[in-house]
Amino acid sequence: MKKFLTGMFALLIGASVSMAQTPAAPAKPAKKEKAKTEQTATPAPATAAPKVKKDGTPDKRFKENKAAAAEGPKKKDGTPDKRYKANKAPEKKS
Repeated sequence: MKKFLTGMFALLIGASVSMAQTPAAPAKPAKKEKAKTEQTATPAPATAAPKVKKDGTPDKRFKENKAAAAEGPKKKDGTPDKRYKANKAPEKKS
């Protein structure tokens, strides 16, 4: 009985593999003519606005945004986290 069930199982697996669909060749998109659009050059604003990511947080890759973060890490309530060296007061030498 085991040999019969194993043979039927192998037959079913072989049949399902042979009926698998092959991926169709993707259709080539039609060539579109490139529309020539003239872009006017707008001057950069006089004030340097901080560069932000899509989610609105400052992007730390830029120099003007790194200066604001130089203070050190903060807790959730906004107070400086004293576990970090940047937030600790300098020690006085006696």
